[in-house]
Amino acid sequence: MHIGLFNVNAGACSTPQNVVRIATLAEELGYESLWAGEHVVAPSPRVPPSPIDPTHPMLDPMVALAFIAAVTERVKIATGIVILPQRNPLVLAKQVASLDVLSGGRLLLGLGVGYLEPEFLALGVPLADRGRRSTEYLEAMRQLWNSPEPAYEGAYVAFSGVDAYPRPVQSSGPPIVIGGLSAAGYRRAVTLGNGWYGWGLTVEKTAEVLAGLVAAATTVDRPSALGRLEITVTPPQGAAIDPATAARYAELGVDRLVVNPPAAADIETVATYVRQHAPAELAL
Repeated sequence: MHIGLFNVNAGACSTPQNVVRIATLAEELGYESLWAGEHVVAPSPRVPPSPIDPTHPMLDPMVALAFIAAVTERVKIATGIVILPQRNPLVLAKQVASLDVLSGGRLLLGLGVGYLEPEFLALGVPLADRGRRSTEYLEAMRQLWNSPEPAYEGAYVAFSGVDAYPRPVQSSGPPIVIGGLSAAGYRRAVTLGNGWYGWGLTVEKTAEVLAGLVAAATTVDRPSALGRLEITVTPPQGAAIDPATAARYAELGVDRLVVNPPAAADIETVATYVRQHAPAELAL
């Protein structure tokens, strides 16, 4: 099981000095990947189910990961997740391809459909059709990455007679990791994703949602080109993971555990957490 690190673009990791410190420390310690989350805006005042206060600093994940790519050499960089229906798919496809090129093919693209209605309203994007919109956006992006003559015709995006270079370094584009804890999210991961991502999950909750993924796989077809669905899980924020707990996640079939420092931690606390949860410390 691989070990990744979440929240490298927010909280204490939202300044240039701290981003560099934590990213390079994690690479030195053997972390497999660094994950950046996204909320363009947050409800103010904070209302459920918003996961952050409106004043909580969070860098744009594409910008932060480009910065991290420039100061690291081996560690993978990942979005966990980009809220796909809030993005223009052609612009995002260009950003993704650019980031994959500049990182030397180290990008994992985590995508989700979102859930915060105030955020959608502020961005002028309907919440109700976010699932269908996201499916079209991803299909359109893959056209731009892979087709010799990109074209797409859908209800939410349509284009032809255009092209975009450079293409991503990784064949067929970066691996797509679909987030979500709903039946629709499970089906979307099975049909469209190279992997699935679950955030804030205990071992017990992971077992429950993995059963949901297995059930979803019996109701929809998975394209053979996608290969096996890779499972990525982030435990609850600030959770202390010991080797025995890491082993329990692995036994469930988790391929990547993305540990998450405490939300309100100062940078010294984050650095300590990163050292304590390094692959060697978790016997992985």
